[in-house]
Amino acid sequence: MKENLNIAQQLRQKYHKTEEVTNFKQMLYRSADIYRSRTAFKKKDNNGNIIRITYEEFKNDIVCLGTSLIKRGFLNKKIAVIGKNSYEWCVSYMAASIVGIVVPIDKELHTDDVINFMNISETSCILGDDKNLSEILQQINQLNNKDTFFIFFESKSNKNNFSDIKLEGKKLYNEGFTDFDKIEINPDELRILLFTSGTTGNAKGVCLSQRNICSNILSTYGIVKVKRSDLFFSILPLHHTYECTLGFLLPIYSGASIAHCEGLRYIAKNMAEFHPSVILCVPLLLEKLHKNIVKNMNQSLPNKYKKENENPFSSLPFFMKKIVKTKVKNTLGGRLRVFIVGAAAANPNIVADFRDLNLNTLQGYGLTECSPLVAGNTDFFQKDDAAGLPIPNVEYKINNPNEEGVGEIIVKGPNVMLGYYKNEEETNKSLKDGWFYTGDLGKIDENGYLYITGRCKSVIVTKNGKNIYPEEVEYHLNDNPLISESLVMGIQKENDDETYINAQIYPNIEAITEYLKGSVPTKEEIWKIISDAVSSVNKKLPNYKHIKGFIIRDKEFEKTTTQKVKRYGNNMKIDKK
Repeated sequence: MKENLNIAQQLRQKYHKTEEVTNFKQMLYRSADIYRSRTAFKKKDNNGNIIRITYEEFKNDIVCLGTSLIKRGFLNKKIAVIGKNSYEWCVSYMAASIVGIVVPIDKELHTDDVINFMNISETSCILGDDKNLSEILQQINQLNNKDTFFIFFESKSNKNNFSDIKLEGKKLYNEGFTDFDKIEINPDELRILLFTSGTTGNAKGVCLSQRNICSNILSTYGIVKVKRSDLFFSILPLHHTYECTLGFLLPIYSGASIAHCEGLRYIAKNMAEFHPSVILCVPLLLEKLHKNIVKNMNQSLPNKYKKENENPFSSLPFFMKKIVKTKVKNTLGGRLRVFIVGAAAANPNIVADFRDLNLNTLQGYGLTECSPLVAGNTDFFQKDDAAGLPIPNVEYKINNPNEEGVGEIIVKGPNVMLGYYKNEEETNKSLKDGWFYTGDLGKIDENGYLYITGRCKSVIVTKNGKNIYPEEVEYHLNDNPLISESLVMGIQKENDDETYINAQIYPNIEAITEYLKGSVPTKEEIWKIISDAVSSVNKKLPNYKHIKGFIIRDKEFEKTTTQKVKRYGNNMKIDKK
């Protein structure tokens, strides 16, 4: 009986219908056939005019580039792609993953790290932005393979530029060199090699098959319907599996369109130009948008409705709510209907605020090793403080839960990686009996909702065996508008074997200035305000979780490309001054 089913079980009866694909070539040809003249990408030409690229044109560009790569000897070889989000990046990724094994590399990495990843992966060819390729060429002596072939996305002065290589492939194809069409992909072999450092510092090569990623695309579509009329606005870096799978390959499977952000400072301008309906983001971006919306609301409303540093929306009369919703939607391009939030936990209050504005906000949980999605809030069921429910064909459970039900999250499904590249020891640690051990801590409620509580490696254990998850304490700190970000760790004092909770805090100077009615805060004032904030947080926590000491940072924390604060390196060096 339906009334006896929990929500996770009810969800299984509601999935959107999907048409199976198991590899990228099959998906590409299917989409080009079904959505032939529909817009796959919107981009700007050299004069700033928006042009559209159809699904058929997208497929043809991939075939032409792939043909040239085959002719130059890169069939079944490692082909790296590096650069900002662009149409050229997308064409290169698809061509490289069909012809050989694609190695997407973070454009923000130091050149030494890029070269290291190229050497480890034995890259034969790299396509990318001129800036990144030029920096690698300056240190070509560090590359093991001195014959690595470079293809420049923009450069017209270099004969190995993207446009010319693509034209070369077109000519070859038209003359009868059709080897690209003959490629047959084994969906279960290594085709995508990603290097992930996560937030703990140890870079590992994650080996994914095309079935891994295709299964994740279908699972996501099963719980979040993508409309053909949707336009995805791509902000997060494409080398990251989260953006690549859900912000690029999912819309291509679905017949939707994609536009790439020109840079973080152009978000508002680009949204007004492209009119997106779906945005993938991280909580930090959501928080910034929320902050601006609340600020603009308070500035434009009559005085009696204004609330200092608070969202006034819920107390507005019905007729004004309607006007505010329309205004907010217009500032976001006029068509936005959903935010998909990942990489870290979103503030449930912000999620609820956006839903009040008719902007659905769906958060999920995933890892590169899971292609990436494992759990998500859906079109059918949503819980603002949870990471979500298991996606179709994927299961998770908690290994060795403690008395609170918290333990390591382990995952099983067709999305789970093949293993770590040339690292049998780490692979055997993470993959056991078909289950992937995530290293993340969480708990599951009676309805199947997953809650993330922290990382196994970052858990702080007190002398009397109490577990403290720094992410929980950080959540309470970061919830204060006067604090921008924080990092909580356990420290030990000399001649004392107890572990004490210490916080590094980066204050929100702009908010503090507003709080002080416009006067620039002194160091003493900042200290007093942050001290009060810490005391306020301590009142919400049991005594063993209390913050016993804190320092105030004068600059932001170093972050990963998905804006997670790194729990290693310079961030962990406490300034004792």
